[in-house]
Amino acid sequence: MNRHLPILLSSLLAIAASASAEEPLAKLTAPAPNSPAEPLAKQMSVAKAVDFIDRASLHWQRSRKCVTCHTNGAYLMARARLKADPAPHISVRKFFEQYVDGWTEKKPDSEGIVATASALAMDDAARGKLTDTTRTAFDEAWKLQRSDGSWDWLKCGWGPFESDDHYGVTLAAIAAAKAPGDYAQTGQAAAGLAKLRGYLKNHPPRLPHHKAMMLWLGSELPKWVENNDRLHWQKELLGLQLPDGGWAAAALGDWKRKDGSAQTLDRGDGYGTGFVIFALRQSGLPASHPAIRRGVDWLKTHQRESGRWFTRSPYKDGRHYISHAGTVFALLALAECGELK
Repeated sequence: MNRHLPILLSSLLAIAASASAEEPLAKLTAPAPNSPAEPLAKQMSVAKAVDFIDRASLHWQRSRKCVTCHTNGAYLMARARLKADPAPHISVRKFFEQYVDGWTEKKPDSEGIVATASALAMDDAARGKLTDTTRTAFDEAWKLQRSDGSWDWLKCGWGPFESDDHYGVTLAAIAAAKAPGDYAQTGQAAAGLAKLRGYLKNHPPRLPHHKAMMLWLGSELPKWVENNDRLHWQKELLGLQLPDGGWAAAALGDWKRKDGSAQTLDRGDGYGTGFVIFALRQSGLPASHPAIRRGVDWLKTHQRESGRWFTRSPYKDGRHYISHAGTVFALLALAECGELK
């Protein structure tokens, strides 16, 4: 018998198994475009929401070949916590790992590196083990960190993720603190986090979105957030709740729309409501708080038929990708309130 035959057969079986695993995922086509005209669902469905974020993330990486904060980056913050078919999650995670491997030849900008490292770290935290890929991604992020603690962040007007440096700083700090295996205590991470803390001391949160991110950060690094600040930020966010029980994403910033039209500030949306509830819960506000209960009721009654929670882009109509992150944070908010059955 040819001594190479067992190795060849093993390789062929592995390829066949991989192809077999990908076949069902190929049937998960892109979701329909995010539209304000999509009807509301008759009943909330967690399964449909998970299916939506699976489809959106798989389609994004197939078509765009990159990591982005509003879609597959947000996805890895939550998907490991959701009890559903693991195959889509495995596929997205594999894409991230291959993406980082590709940096030996071509690296993305610093925003892409930080977003990738942060998403991987949060996924690792849910899975309970720090991976070499996450460590490698953070190694690259720390190399690019500026002396003031921030990164050269993309500022193209797409709030809340691509409009200022503050988001990248808080995102990286949260992720590095959450990373398992005492990663935050390692040399590079500790030095990077010290610079991040310096940046935040010199650049206090200005927008409600910044303050919500700081509340989230305070749950991971309590010494970084003073109690008086925490109470003040909670009160400010609670004051933005609308009569319908939701929060408007555009009210969390001062972002301008490309066409000069008015922002939607008079009704709740998926990202505003999900993100604020999640941040308030991270800050210690109980799930029984009346404002939280009203927000949860909004989420339960405003899911769309596709499974998504719609959010109008604060920048440009026709590109409502924030609905992807909005659906992720709606699920995270419901999870934090014990509402995922």
